[in-house]
Amino acid sequence: MGGAFARHLLSEGFAVQGYDIDPARRAALKKLGGHPAASAAAVTRNCPILVTSLPSLKAVDAAFFGAGGIVATAKRGTVVIETSTLPLARKQEIRERCAAKGITVLDCPVSGTGAQAAKRDIAIYASGERKAYDRAEAVLKGFSRSVYYCGEYGNGSKLKYVANLLVTIHNLSTAEAMVLGLKSGLDLELVYKVIKDGAGNSRMFEVRGPLMIAGDYSQATMKVDVYKKDIDIIEQFAADLHCPVPLFEASKPFYAAAYAQGRALEDTAAVCAVLEQMAGIDRKKQTKKRRK
Repeated sequence: MGGAFARHLLSEGFAVQGYDIDPARRAALKKLGGHPAASAAAVTRNCPILVTSLPSLKAVDAAFFGAGGIVATAKRGTVVIETSTLPLARKQEIRERCAAKGITVLDCPVSGTGAQAAKRDIAIYASGERKAYDRAEAVLKGFSRSVYYCGEYGNGSKLKYVANLLVTIHNLSTAEAMVLGLKSGLDLELVYKVIKDGAGNSRMFEVRGPLMIAGDYSQATMKVDVYKKDIDIIEQFAADLHCPVPLFEASKPFYAAAYAQGRALEDTAAVCAVLEQMAGIDRKKQTKKRRK
């Protein structure tokens, strides 16, 4: 996500400084025309608007509260665009601890995959102080397809949980449809072409369908192990509200199965492989039959 954000912002004429713990990522930023920093602190001291995209709670602690982190080094008046998917309580903690240092945080989760971010095909659900949003709006629009100002801080995350609930279900329903088509002897390219143009289409069908057709999940736009965190967040959010989410609950075991089968680093579209195994499908044998 961060690399895609930087590339699009550079193309829009923004000066971009960045830091990543991976030297290869810093080298990639330099190649794009950005300015890789030697540390996170070097970025936070120099940039009036920061963008964070963090994969785990451990990364959040390091980036915000660790030595050289945002709370310790950012100047008063800095605005932080926080795009990670995190529990609401952690988002609130980030806001409060930053506010004590004169730093304003906007809760701005991203709706879309890494592949969509690369194409600038993501939506941002921005929430928080309106004045800070107005300062950051041009930056947000610089790396997204659309930006929605959603009101008070935390609304962005709530909307992201709703969106990810649907992603969880639609991704699995796409896999279910593909496996049904495959089991019936249909060509998956035909399934994709026809269904995409009809009432059964969804963005997840469009985005993840090609991965399922190829049966190759190695180039992950959202890894199973990272998405497991997102599933846990949605589950807890719904439980705290005592809100029934039956389709979401029914979907969870298939992601757990993908993880258990050693697909943690693969794309979440790998739930299709789980269903294929359950259906007794062997793609190699089916390919041989078609050739005959």
